[in-house]
Amino acid sequence: MTLRQTARFRIVGFSGNTHRPSKSRALVGAIAEAVAARRPVDVQLLDILDGGPELGAAYTPNDLSARSAAVVRAIAEADALIVASPVYKGSYAGLFKHVFDLIDPAALADRPVIVAATGGGHRHALVVEHQLRPLFGFFGAHTVATSVYASDSEFSDGRPADAALEARIGQAAGQLVEALAHRTPRASVPVAA
Repeated sequence: MTLRQTARFRIVGFSGNTHRPSKSRALVGAIAEAVAARRPVDVQLLDILDGGPELGAAYTPNDLSARSAAVVRAIAEADALIVASPVYKGSYAGLFKHVFDLIDPAALADRPVIVAATGGGHRHALVVEHQLRPLFGFFGAHTVATSVYASDSEFSDGRPADAALEARIGQAAGQLVEALAHRTPRASVPVAA
């Protein structure tokens, strides 16, 4: 048996929901599935609940518990991100933003990111352009051109179920795959040949 170095990109999907099931997590999952259908990748889906209640109590990265630190570290070390937040009072969720406040500003530089959000109606759709895209612009991340917003009416049985939404998901996924095309995964994993 010989070993050869192959690597798959590690995609972290992070949603700012505080309960499960959630439309935000389902949207991140659907986008991740669309990316994986176009290119073999390793996907890890996370949300606020994975960090535990102590995540919100951390003032600095040194205050994080082991499980909260694991969430922050996974985001910072991913090859690409798919992020979504539910819209609360016209903005992304506060705990969602808090997680990114705990990440070193240089950690996400040039990282490909799909930004997404969910809300009760279409009047919140610009959250992705007016708030999420600038957040990742601060980090110097590479947000793909297509953002994904989904309203309650575009879900059925907790899953995205609207043709226009599915087209946006596919378009964003294709753009993420294209952004990864000329990159090398951050870590190689030896596999049997």
